[in-house]
Amino acid sequence: MKKSILLFLIFTIGFTAGLAQQHPFEGEVRSLSARLDSIGWNPGGTVVTGSSTIKMWRSLPEISSGEAVLNTGFGGSKAADLERYLFPLVLKFDPKRVFIYEGDNDLWADVPVQEILNSLKLIVTRIHLVDPGIEIILIGAKPSPSRWAKKETYQTFNQLLKAYCDREEQVTYLHTWNALTDAQGNPRPELYIQDQLHLNSAGYMIWNGIFKSFFN
Repeated sequence: MKKSILLFLIFTIGFTAGLAQQHPFEGEVRSLSARLDSIGWNPGGTVVTGSSTIKMWRSLPEISSGEAVLNTGFGGSKAADLERYLFPLVLKFDPKRVFIYEGDNDLWADVPVQEILNSLKLIVTRIHLVDPGIEIILIGAKPSPSRWAKKETYQTFNQLLKAYCDREEQVTYLHTWNALTDAQGNPRPELYIQDQLHLNSAGYMIWNGIFKSFFN
């Protein structure tokens, strides 16, 4: 009997450790969720979520015109990760509007475009099952100099994402690509930090101008 219990405990501990390895964002999401819980939240605000481009957006509160905005970005995430953590990062806050930036890391990791879109569609479906009136804005992938080798794949993803948004009610595609490229259609290195992947303050200033219309 004792041996059976011991084997069960060993299996349980091993299984739990395996889950932790498979889902590296578990700790970050729990910590983020707990921190946001501590500040309090009234239903009906805006949630902005996604990968590190969202997480590092420090000037986001400046464009909200006093509206409650939560930033639940978690760095390095893919669309499937947000799908997994949709409740603690989005649904539990009962928002009226949700901005989502996912797909950038997926594309760089060679996740098939259709697989990314399927994850985003499931995310939209789950949000609208809770409340069909929630406004969802899906942000197209940005043109980072460090990932320019996959420009065509990124543009294909953006085109298909826009086509999906155009077919759906309460779902909007937000195009930021052109605002971050020059007259020849090339990325602008001066808008990115040293890694040439993440936006710097000048890059986010351009994003602020694009997003501000949603709050006015």
